[in-house]
Amino acid sequence: MNIKSWWKLITLVELAAIVTTILLDLFLPTLVLLGLMLVSLIIRRQHISVMGFKRPQSWLMMAAFALVTALVMQLIDIGVVMPIMNRLIGQTIDYSGLASLQGNLGQLLTVLALSWTLAAVGEELAYRGYVLRTLGRLLGEGAIGVLLAMVLSSLLFGLAHIEQGLIGVVVTTIDALVFSWLKWRFDDNLWAPILAHGFYNSVGVLTFYFTGPIYGLL
Repeated sequence: MNIKSWWKLITLVELAAIVTTILLDLFLPTLVLLGLMLVSLIIRRQHISVMGFKRPQSWLMMAAFALVTALVMQLIDIGVVMPIMNRLIGQTIDYSGLASLQGNLGQLLTVLALSWTLAAVGEELAYRGYVLRTLGRLLGEGAIGVLLAMVLSSLLFGLAHIEQGLIGVVVTTIDALVFSWLKWRFDDNLWAPILAHGFYNSVGVLTFYFTGPIYGLL
């Protein structure tokens, strides 16, 4: 077996570990994926910057674009996706994990901190960084390969949120597609989806704190 075949086999093993981690919900899947990523980087002798950490042409422009994108995503999710799914399956998204957030300042600060660390940085590094890159190695760098990698990594991200019910899986899968597009839009820069993810979660958490859960505008 030549070196190229060995690397392909290693990538397949990585993908199997990724899928197993997500589907079996092992420990905290995001942290497990980050551990797998670290092992992969060590084996390949690569720096974490290959996941997409680079300086943008303008931080302000990127942040503004990410903020607007996050706001539009929120409006589409609660104004279109959730109402349609509510009618189709007769259920609403499961927000039980945030049951005590409304009016609870201490929990608000904790959730906001986690939204920017474990969610924005951690999940984007794990999914739009490691998982997307692993799929890209197998599917190729052509347009079809890139698109398939985005779709499959987004579906895995959605399945990682199964605790929110079917609607949560659909919503987070769609959101992940947007985050993947943002990374591509900014020349494979991971900071773009990190910012958008952080803004998106912050808007949702703050809204929940002041108004309680919103299951759709219709």
